[in-house]
Amino acid sequence: MSDDHADAALLADEAGRLLIELRRRIGAEDAAAVKDEGDRRSHELLVARLGQLHPGDAVLSEEAADDPARVGAARVWVIDPLDGTREFGEPPRTDWAVHVALVCAEAPVAGAVALPARGLVLSTGAPPAVPPATGRPRLVVSRTRPPASTAVLAEALGAELVPMGSAGAKAMAIVLGEADVYAHSGGQHEWDSAAPVAVAQASGLHCSRLDGSPLRYNQPDPWLPDLLICRPELAERVIAALR
Repeated sequence: MSDDHADAALLADEAGRLLIELRRRIGAEDAAAVKDEGDRRSHELLVARLGQLHPGDAVLSEEAADDPARVGAARVWVIDPLDGTREFGEPPRTDWAVHVALVCAEAPVAGAVALPARGLVLSTGAPPAVPPATGRPRLVVSRTRPPASTAVLAEALGAELVPMGSAGAKAMAIVLGEADVYAHSGGQHEWDSAAPVAVAQASGLHCSRLDGSPLRYNQPDPWLPDLLICRPELAERVIAALR
């Protein structure tokens, strides 16, 4: 597994560096075209490198047609080549990411999340120690479409709202101690959360569905209705508030 942890971090970093170089063209070139190229080229890089390093493994990517055969595979790499395309296209925003995770037996067992605009790669190979909590809870929410449960949860926790872009950036804000709760009820795909959950769990955070039930990956339908990543001491309060 040590190679899997290292490879996840390596590939997330390589894709992140590619995206940083592409992003420099925004302004001189049409942002929409650069965003499309970023999605495509990051996907191509990750799939090619996984084919070199782990040729026998299956891949599930946001940017490719799903191969149903992956469901029977023992090892599946779940990747989001550019999480937060909107934020990527709005320099100097930093709340976008690259996700690389390995799923075995329905669980993300290795993974990395690159935050390229911050020069960070957080991985299961060297999981960060979550800083101590300070002050009132901070709840990360979508900057453009916060779910309906946000107001209920904020009131129950007495929480401060922290608007943010991509799912990976939100999850890593909890790992880095910049926020305390990420509760998403609007539905996501497996590639949105597999790598963030891998890193968050390795760092000792609580990760589950909003009702506290386990997250299961490499399902025939890669849609996940909801997600909770938070400090473990807040998990019961969050789940009770949303029940």
